[in-house]
Amino acid sequence: MAEQPPRPQAHLRFEIPRTNSHIAAMSNAARKFDFDVIVIGGGSAGYAAARTVQAAGRTTAVLEGGAEVGGLCILRGCMPTKALLYAAEVRHLARHSAIWGLQPGSVPFDWPAVLERKNGRIEDFASYRRKQLDDGRFTFIRASARFIDPHTLVLTDGRRLSAEHFVLATGSVVSPPPIPALAETGFITSDEALALPRPPKSLIILGGGAVAVEFAQFFARFDVEVTLVQRGQHILRDSDSDGATAVEKALQREGVRLHTGTRLVGARREGEHKLVTFQQGDQTTTIHAEEILCALGRTPNTASLGLAEAGVATDGARIVTNDRQQTSAPHIFAAGDCTSLYEIVHLAVQQGEVAAHNILRPDQPRHMDYRLLLSVVFTDPALAQVGLTEHEAKARGVPYRAASYPFNDHGKSLIMEALDGFVKLLADPADGRILGGACAGPAAGELIHEIVAAMAGGLTVHQLAAMPHYHPTLAEIWTYPAEELADQIHPTRA
Repeated sequence: MAEQPPRPQAHLRFEIPRTNSHIAAMSNAARKFDFDVIVIGGGSAGYAAARTVQAAGRTTAVLEGGAEVGGLCILRGCMPTKALLYAAEVRHLARHSAIWGLQPGSVPFDWPAVLERKNGRIEDFASYRRKQLDDGRFTFIRASARFIDPHTLVLTDGRRLSAEHFVLATGSVVSPPPIPALAETGFITSDEALALPRPPKSLIILGGGAVAVEFAQFFARFDVEVTLVQRGQHILRDSDSDGATAVEKALQREGVRLHTGTRLVGARREGEHKLVTFQQGDQTTTIHAEEILCALGRTPNTASLGLAEAGVATDGARIVTNDRQQTSAPHIFAAGDCTSLYEIVHLAVQQGEVAAHNILRPDQPRHMDYRLLLSVVFTDPALAQVGLTEHEAKARGVPYRAASYPFNDHGKSLIMEALDGFVKLLADPADGRILGGACAGPAAGELIHEIVAAMAGGLTVHQLAAMPHYHPTLAEIWTYPAEELADQIHPTRA
């Protein structure tokens, strides 16, 4: 059986008892509205909300207007990009395996086969989601919708549907290009980059976020000449700055040309090439490549929802919610990329479940807690973090002490020849409680979960340092900064 899509975190699971008062409320709602709850969007957030309210006995409809079913993570985000990145990593390791005494040769590749495997895995995930949505628990409707009043939708097929409550989970779309000349010149987005019939000989990538840097390394490892153009002074601006620097150095070592601190001023075609012009300080530079990948972010997919008719406030395109995922219209909730500042699938699932819980139990509300905000960039070295970064701690005036330890002095990573990066811990200087962690290095996306667990349990660096770790493992590297901080921090005994 295919792997299941990402599952919600355990602490948000709950059971709703079917009492007489619940059944009476449902009956009253059924007499007035077509459904108790309509969920708009069948991705991770929408499905999480729908299954939760349906399990409590609420009549539920799920509307999906996209050409495909599954949501961004499954179709064009997490799963396809990581499938391609893993293929690139395998080839990269094979090409450099002389370190371990192996002689693989030139390691040619079959591009259509690379895409075929990616497509096969995605179809596994997507078919499972389609089966979930179409298994009879919900009324599943393939149509888009817009509000004509706070409780009524008109669908693209002409029908009108009403509901007592709504959950908006319409996701996001690729942001428009920052200058009109890019549209005239032509470019691809991350969506098209996943399905190119062949890799371009050269590629300009605009952007410095996770999508941009992951595609930069992927294409570079398949012999594409890659140039990355970033507006800020560093890539991955929201990440730990030391970790971002480690990723920058690795990209440059693998041949990626990096331009930071830029401002786009023009683009044009010239023969078979596409040109981009940008300013760096007082200097104007023009570069060219066969293709341009615009990776400058995504925008909430809300333009066609008619939110004003429903009384739902927005901040630009983003739906504004409180920490209960409730919009300015009290009966309408929102979850996922259409509302969140964080385009992260496990948060979308949590938000969908929190929205559903608060529809079902308004007298016992649940709240989103971003203290354990987690992010992972799947480059090599990978970059992962949870909780506070040093920059955030300084900006908020949060006292902290930090310690780090490099992978190039660690047993297991030396065996693996994975020498880039480090781990870092931030701790409260008063009691040693862990405030955040960052990992730039091998298996960072896996290793960071040790710190997630430690922070969820309220552990101190003293407790982490005392925790047994098997040798030789990558995970034992966390004990070194923990021990350093434990030596520095001496909690006052009561």
